Amino acid sequence: MAKSKSRTKRPPGGKPAARSAAGSVPDRTDLLERIAASLERLAPPAPAAPDLAAADAFVWQPKSLQLAPVKHVNRVEMTLLKGIDRVRDMLVENTERFARGLPANNALLWGARGMGKSSLVKASHAGVNAEIARGSGQSPLKLVEIHREDIESLPELMAIARIAPYRFIVFCDDLSFDGDDTSYKSLKAVLEGGVEGRPENVIFYATSNRRHLMSRDMMENERSTAINPGETVEEKVSLSDRFGLWLGFHRCSQDEFLDMVQGYVSHFRIPVKPDDMRREALEWATTRGSRSGRVAWQYVQDVAGRLGVKI
Repeated sequence: MAKSKSRTKRPPGGKPAARSAAGSVPDRTDLLERIAASLERLAPPAPAAPDLAAADAFVWQPKSLQLAPVKHVNRVEMTLLKGIDRVRDMLVENTERFARGLPANNALLWGARGMGKSSLVKASHAGVNAEIARGSGQSPLKLVEIHREDIESLPELMAIARIAPYRFIVFCDDLSFDGDDTSYKSLKAVLEGGVEGRPENVIFYATSNRRHLMSRDMMENERSTAINPGETVEEKVSLSDRFGLWLGFHRCSQDEFLDMVQGYVSHFRIPVKPDDMRREALEWATTRGSRSGRVAWQYVQDVAGRLGVKI
C-alpha cells in the first residue's frame, strides 16, 4: 500500500503561508535594530554646541571639538603699545572693516621678538569690540586662539564658526613650520584655495618671527634635495601669500625703548625718579642683549616689585 504524502495547505491564492519559525524576516529585523542600538551606545556623544555668548575670547580644544571660554584675557591696553603706530593703525582699520561686515584681509604680523605682535592682536580685538558695543550694545567679534600644533584641526573649527551668528578672529601665536611638517597645507587650503575656503565670518591673524613662516635652513634643504627646487620652495613660500596684510615689526631704538618704559611707569604710577629709571632701564636692556616692549615690561615688573607697587 503506497504511503500517503503530507501536503502543505495553501491559501486561496495558491502561495504557502509565511513561516514564523526562527530566522524569519521579523526576527532578522529585530536583530538588526538591536545591533544598530548597540553601535549607537558605543559611538562617542556628539559635541555640545558652544555657548558663544559666554565670553568674547575662546581657546580651541581639538580633541573635544570645543571652544573653551576665556573670562579674563591677558592683554595690554592699546595706549601702552609704543613704537608700532603705523602697523597698529593698519591692523585696527582692517579689524574694524571685518567687524562691520566689509572686506578685510588675513594678517601676518612678523618680525622682531618681543615687539608686541600678539599684544596688538588682542588689543585690536578689545578696542574694536568696545567701539562697536558703544553704538550697538553688542560685541560682534569673538577671538579664538588656536595653538600651532592644532593647525590640522582648522577645518573642524571652521565648520563650527561657519554656522555661528558671530564674526571670528582666529589667532595663532608664533606660527612657523620646520622639517617634515606638512600641516601648513591644511592652513593654505583653509585660508584660500580650498573648495569651501574661509567662511565669510572668519578672519585669520597669525604672528611669527619669520616672514615666510619657514626657516631658512628648511628652504635651503628643499633646494638641495628637490628635483625642481624652485617649485618646491615656491609651494612653501606661497603660504605667506595667503595673508593679504603683512605687518613688519622691527627692533626699537633706545628712545623708543625708554618711551615704552615711561608709558608703563606713568600708567601704573610707579614712584621712580626719571634719572634712575633711565639708567636702570638701559642697564636692564644691556644685560638682556636687546631692547623691546617685552624687555621694557620685564624691567617695569622688577622696579614695581622692589618699590612695593602692584601692577
